[in-house]
Amino acid sequence: MKGFDPKFKDFPDYIIGITKEIWEDRGIATLHQYYSDDIVVRSPGSVVVGNRNVIGATMATLAEFPDRTLLGEDVIWSGTPEEGMLSSHRLLSTATHTGDGMYGAATGRKLVYRIMADCHAINNQINDEWLIRDQGAIVRQMGWEPKAYAADLIEREGGPEACVKPMTSAIDLPGPYKGRGNDNDWGAKYADILTRIMGADMAAIPAEYDRAVQVEYPGGLRGHSHGPVDQFWMGLRASFPSAVFKIDHVIGREDPMMPPRAAVRWSLHGKHDGWGSFGTPTGAEVYVLGICHAEFGPWGLRREYVIYDEAMVWKQILLQTG
Repeated sequence: MKGFDPKFKDFPDYIIGITKEIWEDRGIATLHQYYSDDIVVRSPGSVVVGNRNVIGATMATLAEFPDRTLLGEDVIWSGTPEEGMLSSHRLLSTATHTGDGMYGAATGRKLVYRIMADCHAINNQINDEWLIRDQGAIVRQMGWEPKAYAADLIEREGGPEACVKPMTSAIDLPGPYKGRGNDNDWGAKYADILTRIMGADMAAIPAEYDRAVQVEYPGGLRGHSHGPVDQFWMGLRASFPSAVFKIDHVIGREDPMMPPRAAVRWSLHGKHDGWGSFGTPTGAEVYVLGICHAEFGPWGLRREYVIYDEAMVWKQILLQTG
């Protein structure tokens, strides 16, 4: 770990360790140290530049959810300390909505939801990030549907003209990381599976997924076997049948005591011109940012974790359709 604090034994330990230090140990000021001054943090809801803005957003979240925990489930990574490393970090978060904030008046609801973040780090500092929270799961546990939450958020942010604009390729900003991951076979295999599915080859599901596969999908949905896999991916692709699917980043890894696994970051950009998970086609132009993790076993893909932000897809649709 050349260039990194010696208290971290390896890169996953660094990613999991600083996450706990910042959020649960209240070391928010360490973001001046761990995040570069001009970091670009992309999430489906916005593109934020600079660690000062990240600090402000962190404090706002903790004011709304003071008991929030971030439990690191896995870190799938590539690169070297000398050239820079990219982590795809999957977390399970618990929180109680005890403060007013982005999600409205405090409800007292207890939440469980996932987050995935791709972070580029070099010299003990993160300087580029892609972050997705499962807002579909968050708002449903508060009694909202994502579409209704998005509509309410637009109004609370000052209406269509004044509200924070969701991330699209048009407002994305370049950061220092230009890599595409690594060339491990497991990453290539998972990227190929997703490309086949998004190319309407749904037969890839029974061919490549373990019949006992466990899946975790947006909205806090959990499923088993091929049916939920087909339903999820079919529903997403059917909503945006003419949209361009693009694989943006691929990592595969084989580590001791772990199954072979892969992390893929992808985007789907085009019109809402089909009947699927997002209801009546509106013709709105939509950009969907997604991150997936997969674990493989002797009978194929055995666990799949997928995150994209349903609420911010709806926000894009509503901003164009009223």
